[in-house]
Amino acid sequence: MAENEASKLRLEIAHVLFLDVVGYSKLSIDVQSKTVSELTHIVRACEIVGETEAAGQLIRFPTGDGMALVFFTSPEAPVRCAIEIARASHEHPQLRLRMGVNSGPVDRISDVNERSNVAGAGINMAQRVMDCGDAGHILLSKRVADDLNQYTKWQPHLQELGDVEVKHGVRIGIVNFVDGEVGNSALPEKIRRLRRLETVSARRRTVTWSLGALAVVCAIGAAFWIQARRVAPAAATALEKSIAVLPFENLSEEKENAFFAEGIQDDVLTSLAKISDLKVISRTSVSQYRGGGAARNLREIAQALSVENVLEGSVRRVGNRVLVNVQLIDARHDRHLWAERYDRTLADSIGLQGELATEIASALRATLAPEEKLRLETKATKNPQAYELYLKANERNRIASTKEDGIAADQLYAQAMALDPTFALAIARGSMMNSRMYDVGRDPSRKARAQALAAEALRVAPALGEAHLARGLCFSRLDNNYEAALKELSIAAASSPNNTEILDFTGGIYRRQGRWREALANFQRAQALDPLNPYADAQERDIAGIYTSLRDWPAAVAAFEHQRQIAPKNDPRDVEAQLNLAYASPPPS
Repeated sequence: MAENEASKLRLEIAHVLFLDVVGYSKLSIDVQSKTVSELTHIVRACEIVGETEAAGQLIRFPTGDGMALVFFTSPEAPVRCAIEIARASHEHPQLRLRMGVNSGPVDRISDVNERSNVAGAGINMAQRVMDCGDAGHILLSKRVADDLNQYTKWQPHLQELGDVEVKHGVRIGIVNFVDGEVGNSALPEKIRRLRRLETVSARRRTVTWSLGALAVVCAIGAAFWIQARRVAPAAATALEKSIAVLPFENLSEEKENAFFAEGIQDDVLTSLAKISDLKVISRTSVSQYRGGGAARNLREIAQALSVENVLEGSVRRVGNRVLVNVQLIDARHDRHLWAERYDRTLADSIGLQGELATEIASALRATLAPEEKLRLETKATKNPQAYELYLKANERNRIASTKEDGIAADQLYAQAMALDPTFALAIARGSMMNSRMYDVGRDPSRKARAQALAAEALRVAPALGEAHLARGLCFSRLDNNYEAALKELSIAAASSPNNTEILDFTGGIYRRQGRWREALANFQRAQALDPLNPYADAQERDIAGIYTSLRDWPAAVAAFEHQRQIAPKNDPRDVEAQLNLAYASPPPS
């Protein structure tokens, strides 16, 4: 019987938001009813709730004085939902909420009314986390916080509170979420009370058991020693998973095939950028090392780009065959990690970048999520002629400085699409090209074409990150619909966390909206991935301007001083930096 019951369990990882109304039991019956109704209305109006429920990836159910929302998508979903609910509750000051978030195993069940419900440790622990908070608190389990901490945009908002003992003597790590607009920065009263009791207990033990206390001190010292030994490899591991893909050398006899070598390098870089466990330097920063050949000093390059590993390669194309040589080097320690030679037909070379990215990730001990592995294994097209036209279009797009360059790139994308109407990547890039042309020249035909191509890219490949990026740029550049743009950019960022283009556009929208800290997080992440950007002084100016808006004068001064260091001398940008520095600097004492 027990075996039969166990076999019916279908445990899966869920991401749970548990919330309740503080002081609910003290309210009169009619006020309780009104409060629950207001809370239900707020939750139903949440954008993330509507999206996830429509996709069949959400279960929500009442809990008496609150409710639980169980997301089967990502750890970000319940946190985004908590933020939406907290913002909306500002209009209902009588609605004093506390919230807890946890990720863990649950089992989908049906309740007595045959409605969907869940049970399991994942939801029980979410309630324990919530129980630690006061009104206004958004508390996360350490497990959820560790997942969010992988992304720069969340890091500034996570305040670690340490381990707390909850029901049945279980100890869990608690992290407080505060972003200035939502959350409660005060230490929860329950945790404060537990800390006080722990302190009193510790003092008693110190007085009564001095020898025991000495043993505890020794144990703590040993723990710190062990932890110190653990921390160093962890930091090294993060550095070990950083990489710069240098421009590939064109060894073809026909020098006009240089676009093909650059295209292969760019595709490999783009594929690696989709792996969240890697730090991948952007194409802008590595492009200056084009043509270095044997003269490249890899250790200096690695230091300049703040990475440990460098990928070098060469491409030789003869007729219908493509020969690619690559080597992965630990540049800081001057040792080869991996090398490979690929001899393919043009058609077989189309999926090469995914193979390379997978091999490199393995060599760097990077973890590939299932969806990342699937993205790397997916070929953009099976038509070699369409692929070649796509690479030519990308090359023309990169160097585009005139309207004619843009038109030529657009025509090449169109030719690739004509050969393969399902080539979603070419369709999406064509949309981005046209939205940029509209942004510059305000040609209505470009606007219509950009929108049509973005819609077609999403129709052909709904999960393609570049398709969502194209649509997001349409919302931003063409319609000034920034909330819709942020939604699409968020989806694109999830599939390509190292894409500085997405980070810059997202940061720009947040800055326009006055959401300074979100803008700052995106700009700083982009800066770390693109350290040698030729417009680095403009990046630093944006960051300094945000610090000024936040009235963080020391940080603003440091940023303006750095802008002065990298801006061209006797240039208007240098003069602008001097004026801003004078404004932000404190008066002389």
